Amino acid sequence: MISALADEAFWPKEALDRDYNARASVSTSVFEVEMENERKLSDQARTMNDCVLDVVYDRSSGQKLDIYATSAAPRPVFLYIHGGYWRALSKDGSAFMAASLASHGVATAVMDYRLAPDVNLTEIVREVRAAVALLWHSGETYGIDRNQICVGGSSAGGHLTGAVLAGGWHKEFDVPENVVKGGMLFSGLFHLAPIAKCFVQDWIALTDDEVSRLSPALNLPRQGPPVTLIYGDREPAGFARQSKEFHRLWQIAGFKSTLIEVENRNHFDVVHELAQPDSDVTNRLIRMMGV
Repeated sequence: MISALADEAFWPKEALDRDYNARASVSTSVFEVEMENERKLSDQARTMNDCVLDVVYDRSSGQKLDIYATSAAPRPVFLYIHGGYWRALSKDGSAFMAASLASHGVATAVMDYRLAPDVNLTEIVREVRAAVALLWHSGETYGIDRNQICVGGSSAGGHLTGAVLAGGWHKEFDVPENVVKGGMLFSGLFHLAPIAKCFVQDWIALTDDEVSRLSPALNLPRQGPPVTLIYGDREPAGFARQSKEFHRLWQIAGFKSTLIEVENRNHFDVVHELAQPDSDVTNRLIRMMGV
């Protein structure tokens, strides 16, 4: 399926650098406040009684995930994949939605993955898929209903969510093609061609083969669950274009997609809608998960 995003690879580098520079879209003070908010809410989540921390989901890499709001009765789970342009952040500051979702009876899993440039994007994608496989194969051990796994992420985490929604990887991990029942993707990156031509290439070092294999827009599944694509109205232009185009491609493939532009939100705080139990975004996720 042809995507207009491929043409961006031929744009001037300075234009791509501008359109994909999320950090430059907010002031230093705003950025620091948002990161501190994530950390505080995540620290509070770790005080919850029913959480299991540092579960190794991939033996070869030793990477771990945390699960919040576990219970004896199996619960649906939302796996959140952090952003940071594949080179920053961690699970420790990414559980900010755990209490909010727990109030709706939903468990939250947050994961680490190894970061660039220590590993390439092929390995990062493999690790994220391994985390989904862990939830499928062993979820009931942690009070999770493996038939109600929803995945979401922000920015680079939106790309990695797309890589989980993509087709062609399930047999390797012994999971069904419909293992993921829904996706919520915030300010994601779904075609990597422009990323390989902008400043991000300095640390992600994408090969042409990786652009082809790891772009969700180029690897749509045979079975696609409902997805919700969300971005803030104060986003850099590239992220908005990516969400709009993936929404179009998902619908053309015959799958259900909802596109939402959130007013007065930027690249870093739009995902914080999930920390509010009664926000429109949270309610959409809860409905998607069938709770």
